[in-house]
Amino acid sequence: MAALLVALCARAEDWPQWRGPESQGVSNEKGLPTEWSATKNIAWKAKLAGTGVSSPIVTDIFVIVTSQVGGGGAGGGDPRLARDDRALAARENAIGAVPSPDGKVRLAVEVFLRSDGKRQWKYETEAVGAQSDLHEKHNLATPTPVTDGERVYVWFGDGQVVALDGEGKELWKRNLARDYGSFDNQWGHGSSPMIYKDLLILLCDHRPVSYLVALDKATGKERWKVDRGRGRVSHSTPVVVAGPKGDELIVNSDQRIDAYKPLTGEALWHAGTERQTPIPSAVSHGGTIYLSRGYRNSDILALRPGGAGDVSESHLKWRMPNGGSYVPSIVHYEGLLYMTNEVGVVTCAEAETGKVVWRERLGGIFFASPVAADGKIYLLSETGEMFVLKAGRTAQVLARNELGARFLASPAISAGMIFLRSDDTLYAIGQER
Repeated sequence: MAALLVALCARAEDWPQWRGPESQGVSNEKGLPTEWSATKNIAWKAKLAGTGVSSPIVTDIFVIVTSQVGGGGAGGGDPRLARDDRALAARENAIGAVPSPDGKVRLAVEVFLRSDGKRQWKYETEAVGAQSDLHEKHNLATPTPVTDGERVYVWFGDGQVVALDGEGKELWKRNLARDYGSFDNQWGHGSSPMIYKDLLILLCDHRPVSYLVALDKATGKERWKVDRGRGRVSHSTPVVVAGPKGDELIVNSDQRIDAYKPLTGEALWHAGTERQTPIPSAVSHGGTIYLSRGYRNSDILALRPGGAGDVSESHLKWRMPNGGSYVPSIVHYEGLLYMTNEVGVVTCAEAETGKVVWRERLGGIFFASPVAADGKIYLLSETGEMFVLKAGRTAQVLARNELGARFLASPAISAGMIFLRSDDTLYAIGQER
């Protein structure tokens, strides 16, 4: 009995969705590695069926990731994140492609054993409809899957949503592009699915048609749908935060920040001004919502939940006019906020006041969002380096680890390991096995 209790208490924490537990990018895991390389502290690595930038998720004993097989996406004409730094911009590359045997574009879900990386099963479905123009750094496998521990829910950039059981059997499938209209979004679709109670919530802010929809996670049937008008743009993933009168669903889009009741879709409040191409998701802690609006030199907002109508002034706790991130989301850890802009300028600020504690330029190009655990902040660069910082009020780089691959997907943490997804390979960082 004592041994069983110890085993239960020591059960590894799952990372079931985009940014892990509660979508905060924070793990309670201890004893995580600080240093590694292509030949050191690699527990295992597995080649993927295709390419993509969706993040891995971890549930129970499995690691799950999606990919696109075939197709090439865009090809080199898109704006550089580091366009003001020619040397750094030269290190940016378009996503590659794994050829499809029959020339068709397929979308894959793969499940690997967390312990050794052996693939347990693979699900594939053919991409449907006309493919809109994609940014060269992603493809149809950009949204991160989500799991409730019983089913795996995947969403692809062609509008297909699929629910799978633990053995890869298809339980239901929806095609949102067919059911609700065009899936044509500038640069392609980026938002990931999220689960709230018995709902699967999906944000589709696309220029031709914009909406927020909740599906019954057991059947795929629509439970509620909110029309968000035309011309909206968002690549952000919604998150649920605790409000004074109940939970609130927070959406970051180019027009403003919106809050809804997650069970019904009823509009609650809105805040902020227009901002081009929002990508970061919100985080919350201690009754405050923190959000970088996105695009270059973004502002950072600290908002109190609650209220009605426009709360831009009434519920604003503080605003930092610049220094926010274009693509990566903020991480809140032990009273401090950490964020990196597209060219590796990392800012640490007090969560309570927004006062900048320190600012350090690491270099690199950052799409992946930072994660925090074990007293450390992990920041992953597209150019293959992961910077490990000591959490705290002094800028201290503990390690700069290189794997010689390209990384756009955000890390996942579970069972004392860090899981990284390059374009076409899944890595488990930990003790060699």
